[in-house]
Amino acid sequence: MNNTLPETMKAVINHGPHDYRLEQIPVPTRGPGELLLKVEAVGICASDLKNWAGAAKFWGDENRPAWSETECVPGHEITGRIIDLDDEARAHWDVELDDRVVLEQIVPCWDCLYCDNGDYHMCAPHMMYGFKRANPGGMEEYMTVSTNSLVHKISKDIPPAHAAFAEPLSCALHAVERANIKFRDVVVVAGAGPIGLGMIAGAVAKSPAQIIALDMDPRKLEIAKKTGATMTINIAEQDAVQVIKDLTGGYGADVYLEGTGHPSAVPQGLNLLRKLGTYVEYSVFKENVSVDWSIISDDKELDVLGAHLGPHCWPAAIRLIEAGKLPLDEICTHQLPLEDFQKGLDMVESGKESIKVSLIP
Repeated sequence: MNNTLPETMKAVINHGPHDYRLEQIPVPTRGPGELLLKVEAVGICASDLKNWAGAAKFWGDENRPAWSETECVPGHEITGRIIDLDDEARAHWDVELDDRVVLEQIVPCWDCLYCDNGDYHMCAPHMMYGFKRANPGGMEEYMTVSTNSLVHKISKDIPPAHAAFAEPLSCALHAVERANIKFRDVVVVAGAGPIGLGMIAGAVAKSPAQIIALDMDPRKLEIAKKTGATMTINIAEQDAVQVIKDLTGGYGADVYLEGTGHPSAVPQGLNLLRKLGTYVEYSVFKENVSVDWSIISDDKELDVLGAHLGPHCWPAAIRLIEAGKLPLDEICTHQLPLEDFQKGLDMVESGKESIKVSLIP
C-alpha cells in the first residue's frame, strides 16, 4: 500500500433508517488482485434515498426485506483514480496506476445460473457496492475494488461528477435496449431526471421518428430538448395522453419509457400507448402500484418489460459522455463535499433544486 496515505479517512456509515453518520475509519488495504481507489465522485440516486429511508419501510411493507446491511458505506455511482494495484490487477482489467475508472454497481459471483448465461446483472447473490458490508460503496475517501468487479477506464479530462454519471446513463441505455426502438416509432420518456435524460440520449442514437419528454418542471424539459427530445409536454399543464393521441391520429405512442418512480406515471403510460406498444419500467417506487391489467392484455396486448442496472451498456455510456453528447454541466447540477451528505440526500428527496447530486470525497 502507498505509504503516503493517511491511516484513517472520512466515510459515511449506514447505521439504519435515517441514521447515516460521517465517521473516521481506517483506510482500507487492497488484497491480491484488487485495486485501491481514491474516490473522486459518487452520485446520489433514488435507490440511495430508498436505502437511507429504510428499504422495507420506504415500500410501506414491513415484510419486504431491507436492501442494505447496517455498518455499510453507501454509494454505487462511483469514479476514482487507481492509487495502488499489482500485476494481477493490471492483467485482469488492463489498467495502470493513476487511471481513472468507473465501477459497475453489481459485483457478480460469476458462478450462478444468471452469470453462466451472461446475465451477470441478475446475479443470484446480487452483491452490489454500497449495500453490503463486504462491498463498501463510494461515500468514502478511499475504497478497494474486489476481483469479481467490472471496471471501465474513463477519460481524466472530464469533471469527476460527469464520469460518475456513467452509472445512471448505463442504466438508462439498458432500458432503451429493452425497448427495441424502430426508426418509425414515437417514443415517450416519462421524467426528465437523470434516468429520463439518459433514456432520451439513448433513444436519440436509435433515430426514432419522435422522442417526447414528459415532466412537470419547465427547467428539466428545456434540458430534455438539449439532450435530444423532439417535443416536450408539461404534464402539469397538458393532458399527455390526449396530446399524444392527437399527434398520432388517435393511436398512441409506440414506446413508453418510465423513469419517474411516481405511481401515476404507470397508468399514464399504459393509456398513452397504442395497441401492441411497448412499456419499459425503470424506476424505484416509493409505494406499490396498482393498474388495470386488462389494458395490458385484452385491450392492447402490450409488451411490458422491466429493466435493471446497465449490463453491457457501460462502454456506450462512456462513449456518449466522452463525446459530449449530453449537456452534463446542466444535468450534474450539484457537487457537495462528503460532509454535506445529508444535504445531498435531502436535495434528491425534494427534487426541486437539483437533477444529479454528487458527493466529492
